[in-house]
Amino acid sequence: MGVTVAPEREPVLEWLKVQERRGKSARRRARDLLAVDREKKESLISTHSLHKADTGSPEVQVALLTERINRLTEHLKLHQHDHHSRRGLLKMVGQRRRQLTYLNQQDVQRYRSIISKLGLRK
Repeated sequence: MGVTVAPEREPVLEWLKVQERRGKSARRRARDLLAVDREKKESLISTHSLHKADTGSPEVQVALLTERINRLTEHLKLHQHDHHSRRGLLKMVGQRRRQLTYLNQQDVQRYRSIISKLGLRK
């Protein structure tokens, strides 16, 4: 009895199989899969930054956390019993929530713009 996989997950499963054949450990494969690659990170920073050298503003941090949360959520859909990663996910969600609370207290307009850009609230 085979397991059916959603079409968008097939490339991920193929990548995992290749990494397994190469002898990488499960932890290292998961780390490589869940990390945000450099190009994606730079594009997120340039999209949400307030000025050219901005990497630490709440908008940038929330955008990066959202990307990591989305990747980890996809990982947990495939590996339901990975409780260590689930704890990390909960910590990231809490960190993002604190950043958004801070931003909401400082400047409501910036808060609303980042929420709409990232599609976090309904």
